[in-house]
Amino acid sequence: MTTIVNIRQAEAWNGSEGRHWAEHADRYDVMAAGINEPLLGAAAIEPGDRVLDIGCGTGLVTRLAARAADPGRVTGVDISAPMLAEARARAAAEGLGNVTFERGDAQVHPFPDAGYDLALSRGGVMFFGDHVAAFTNIRRALRPGGRLVFAGPGRGGGETDHTRAFAALAPLMRAPSPAARGMGSLADPDRVTEILDAAGFADVSVTLVPVPVVWGRDAADAVDFYFGTGPVRHNLADVDEATRARVRDEVREALRAYESPDGVRLMGSIWLVTAVRPA
Repeated sequence: MTTIVNIRQAEAWNGSEGRHWAEHADRYDVMAAGINEPLLGAAAIEPGDRVLDIGCGTGLVTRLAARAADPGRVTGVDISAPMLAEARARAAAEGLGNVTFERGDAQVHPFPDAGYDLALSRGGVMFFGDHVAAFTNIRRALRPGGRLVFAGPGRGGGETDHTRAFAALAPLMRAPSPAARGMGSLADPDRVTEILDAAGFADVSVTLVPVPVVWGRDAADAVDFYFGTGPVRHNLADVDEATRARVRDEVREALRAYESPDGVRLMGSIWLVTAVRPA
């Protein structure tokens, strides 16, 4: 029986927002592709490694890790059944036999003691209900000397590509959608260090890394996708159609400045975090 303590996130990621990510997995993977290289570079996966992917979603990072770890095994864990179904289908289609996907809440999931050499996450750890408890459970799952590597949204505030491109929408984004609650929970590097120290990790490093975020093929495509995401739909649900149309037009025009042969690229940043379970 799957034990879930983060009920709010479970409801969100097994509802419309989780289904949207599963149905548009390729789009979300392209959007976040800039994170993969620094994340996997820091992970330095070696053949034979036992790898745990926390908040694996539709499983792209899990599959990349599986190729690097072969003949080692990789386990992807997520709270979202729709996303896990997509992850399993994609791993099977690619013929990956060293991947397992499990539905679970990483805060309380019964991972095997010292069962992994590496735990990694492309953002999923920011949604924990109790970060210290969750990272303590992950530390328990790592062997002594095992490593933790994860990425999360970089420092907010100030003027950025995103604030400029989506300025017309900002006044309407009054609250996070259910699934988006927690997205800024690990944006403060001092808090990240405090949490990991409290969870029993050592050698904590938090590094700001610039990454491109690709929202679509062109401005029109980017607007169609962005306005279909859960946080935007949540905030525009009660906004009149005329206002929505006006804001879409203004955002589309703003995004034209970011069109390139590689799509609509906005620069962002991540915190790249590494830590070790003490030997």
